[in-house]
This record gives sequence, C-alpha cells and structure tokens, in this order.
Amino acid sequence: MDQRRDKLGPQWKTWLDESAPRLLAYARARCHSAEEAEDLLQDALIKLWSYQEERGHRPPDLPLAFSVMRYLGLDQGRRKGRREKRDKKIIQFQKEEDHWLDPTMEETEEAEILRQEVDALPDKLREVLTLKIWGGLTFAEIGKLLSISNNTAASRYRYALEQLQKKLKHLKQTNHG
Repeated sequence: MDQRRDKLGPQWKTWLDESAPRLLAYARARCHSAEEAEDLLQDALIKLWSYQEERGHRPPDLPLAFSVMRYLGLDQGRRKGRREKRDKKIIQFQKEEDHWLDPTMEETEEAEILRQEVDALPDKLREVLTLKIWGGLTFAEIGKLLSISNNTAASRYRYALEQLQKKLKHLKQTNHG
C-alpha cells in the first residue's frame, strides 16, 4: 500500500490521511469483522479511483466516498447472504461448532459491549449513527447520501442515541447493582 500511496500524489495522500479513519469506522459498522471492513474500504478506494479518473484523479468528496461504500457494502451483504445459505446446507450435517471462528477479544470489555449494542441497533439507526459520529457528516449530507430528509436523519440519530443510552444504563445497573 505504501508504494501505491507514493504514486497517488499529495492530494490523495492528504485525503486518505484525513478520511480513511472515518471511512474505516463506517465500514466496521456495516461489516461483521475488521477484515471485512478493510476489504470493503479497499474495494471502495479502488472504485473511487476509477470514478475520479475523468476528473484528473482528484480526491472525491467525502459523501461520495460514503455512498460508494454503502452500495458496495450492500452488494457484499447480498453475496455473503447467498454464501451463508450455501454454507449452512453443507454445515448442517456437522454436529460440532467451529470454535476456531470465534474472534479474540482485542479491546476492553466496555468497548466490546458498546460495539455489540451498536451492532444490535436497527440498520437504519446504526447507519445514521456511524455516518454522524465516525463519518463526521452533517445531517444534510447524511440525508442526501441515504435519500432521506435532514429531519429524518436527525431523528434516526436521536433514536439511536436514546436506545444505546437505555441499553447501557440497564447494563450498568445490572453489573454494578
């Protein structure tokens, strides 16, 4: 990747330095593993590079990047769903679970709980939440990206925060008694 970045030019380097963490956070919210998120980000960057060819390979606007990632993520999800159905037919004959697939705990317990609670949110709420917090987009940009009104984007964000607050408050009371 570093060799490729040297060929990109200073505009793309700057854009990647500023945007890649946001895009990766959005990808992680859409995917079930860090590896899938990194693959999604890489696919999006390749697609964006080809989109920007007719514009002199200038870096794209951030909302365009999120839009490309969203559609690639939807495609990836459909492919994964079809693959999982095929795999279930094969695996149904096995009696033991594949314990080697369990992810290792890389972060603190609280971060893992928060990630699980964010993952448990309905797709519409989770998507707006990640675009707003980790993507740094405005409600207007989110609305345009998702083809919803600014008020709908703001409402979904507010509902997501309220649901997280209720779940985490309940967990805190349960754990600390």
